[in-house]
Amino acid sequence: MEIFKIENLTFTYPENSSPAIDNISVTFKQGEFVTLCGKSGCGKTTLLRHLKPALTPYGIRKGDILFEEKDIRELDTRKQAQKIGYVLQSPDNQIVTDKVWHELSFGLESLGVSTGEIRSRVAEMASFFGIQDWFHKKVSNLSGGQKQLLNLASVMVMQPSVIILDEPTSQLDPIAAQDFLETIAKINRELGTTIILSEHRLEEALPLSDRMIVMDSGKIIADGTPDSVGQILKETDNPMFKALPAPMRIHASVESELKCPVTVREGRGWLEEYSKVNTPNENLIPNDDNNTFSQVAVELKDIYFRYEKDQPDVVEGLSLKIYQGEFYAIVGGNGTGKTTTLNILSGLINPYSGQVKIFDEELKKYTNPYNGLLGVLPQNPQTLFVKKTVEEDLWDMLSSADITDEEKEQQIKEIANICEINHLMDKHPFDLSGGEQQKAALAKVLLLKPGILLMDEPTKGIDADFKGKLAEIIYTLKNSGVTVIIVSHDIEFCAKYADRCAMFFDGKIISEDSPKKFFTGKNFYTTATNRMARGILPSAVLAEDVILACGGKKNKKSQQVYMTIEKYQKPQIAKVRKGILKWL
Repeated sequence: MEIFKIENLTFTYPENSSPAIDNISVTFKQGEFVTLCGKSGCGKTTLLRHLKPALTPYGIRKGDILFEEKDIRELDTRKQAQKIGYVLQSPDNQIVTDKVWHELSFGLESLGVSTGEIRSRVAEMASFFGIQDWFHKKVSNLSGGQKQLLNLASVMVMQPSVIILDEPTSQLDPIAAQDFLETIAKINRELGTTIILSEHRLEEALPLSDRMIVMDSGKIIADGTPDSVGQILKETDNPMFKALPAPMRIHASVESELKCPVTVREGRGWLEEYSKVNTPNENLIPNDDNNTFSQVAVELKDIYFRYEKDQPDVVEGLSLKIYQGEFYAIVGGNGTGKTTTLNILSGLINPYSGQVKIFDEELKKYTNPYNGLLGVLPQNPQTLFVKKTVEEDLWDMLSSADITDEEKEQQIKEIANICEINHLMDKHPFDLSGGEQQKAALAKVLLLKPGILLMDEPTKGIDADFKGKLAEIIYTLKNSGVTVIIVSHDIEFCAKYADRCAMFFDGKIISEDSPKKFFTGKNFYTTATNRMARGILPSAVLAEDVILACGGKKNKKSQQVYMTIEKYQKPQIAKVRKGILKWL
């Protein structure tokens, strides 16, 4: 049975000439697990919001959407609340009460369900999701993973026919994200609930999916099983190929007649079978331990911080040194103190003990550290937007700059071009997708020309293609002596581009090293490639490592998988708008 049938759907936002959804026709069957993906701004979120009438954006719509064979516009508010569950990208944006138990029961209370029925359903969902241990907690005391799990449970308590999820793991650490996606798969598998998931983390999502749909410029360009869609993306040289799970990318670039693997387990089996006939050469995998940084840019000495006097320390005895021109990445679970540390580095909060030094000078001695010294991209980019359009926001960043209006206009045009937001300049920042907001916020921060750039989850919500461009921007800044420090759950990005990676746990850094040494041998905080190849190629961390060791082929269609052999993990920076116009 078809749960959704979309016929010739076209949608255009007000005052826009080009449609956000362009003549889409697609069906979703009962019980399917479908992953929807595409570049930021391709129309994914707009399409998903059309499947929930209460969330449908305002604009001009043509075409039909049928839900369970009836026009979705005829579905009353009560029915759509019960039948169509929707989980948003940000956990905090969906929570409406202060206690866990109340959040679980809120939807049923709003529908006037009897008290006995509410108690029964809430108890069942709390048990199914393992929530009973924090059932009476305040929502504000939950981790990001717990909040998102609570949102999912609050939707499931309504017993929906379909759950729509819009990048639900974007703010979760790798372990929490994997647990969340496994829970979705369990719901699909054991309850038969249809899952429609928009996701950039394809490494974890595709192995769970029956079907993969790729969107580009408001159109569906590929639809089928994950391996068949992967073949299409490879043959068409589509940028989305870079987002595919490592086993699929490796298979596409190594000469082999074996079946394309999707999961880590299948990838391990593929490599074992491949190795029976061919001998991978681990000596071809480059070493990344070749950094020669000398001047300390940032130093923390015995930092202690707590948010409330009677609460435990969030940061406890933290000491670290980060060098000028270094790209330093901090990973770790939600709630371990990573973002707090970034806020201490930026001067937004002050430790009660310890020293924060910037270029050997205490941070508190700088009169205005944001005037060419520090730039901060926060986890929630919306906190940076203060104007009605993206262009006005960028102009606002240069309001006090001692340059002519012509020079300001030129810098804004260049930064908009580099961050790929030219087409968004007249839009309200809050009307942008999550990935587009990240790009616009990055453009604002770069206009400050900081010597030290601090970024909290900079790859959240952006597609694989722009991640490569972000890396190019970072390396261009590094080439100009800028120090870049990020907090990230994006293991693949950190492993591929960082100079050093550090693990944050229990308020302090417990280990740090070059990406190759840092990620080798870990079980969860490592890449899918390392989990897949460790039995045969222990030092392999990136898909490119396995491809090189296996003598992967080079041709026009597989060239995108490779970077240069010499320091191939670092992107080419020469073409990044001539060094971002020599750093503006």
